[in-house]
Amino acid sequence: MKQEIKHIKAILSDYARLKRDLKAFSQVSSPALSSAPAHTRKNGVELSMVNHVDLAYRLKQVEDAINGINDQKLRIILVDYVLAKHHCVSDYCQKWQWSKSKFNYMKNKALIEFSEQYKLDY
Repeated sequence: MKQEIKHIKAILSDYARLKRDLKAFSQVSSPALSSAPAHTRKNGVELSMVNHVDLAYRLKQVEDAINGINDQKLRIILVDYVLAKHHCVSDYCQKWQWSKSKFNYMKNKALIEFSEQYKLDY
């Protein structure tokens, strides 16, 4: 169980990093494809576009998994606490009138539900 949660946190951490990378990439000027005959190597622009599509697909998978969680509080924990680190545990405990142990239980439940939606393979 601990190993699974550690793996899920790594996926969500990668998601946050990829989202930043994709935002930085989209601020770069639009690429132009080469009209030169095909080579065995792809030019930098083509590779960049392929990487952009791959990043966008991976982000979509994570977002779909988060959106697939029915419990709104679990989604809030994933997005605002685990990913964005907007608030501390005590803020959520006070807002929802939970103990810290209940919050940690719900956080782990959110991570497990995410893994079920994301369909992790071990």
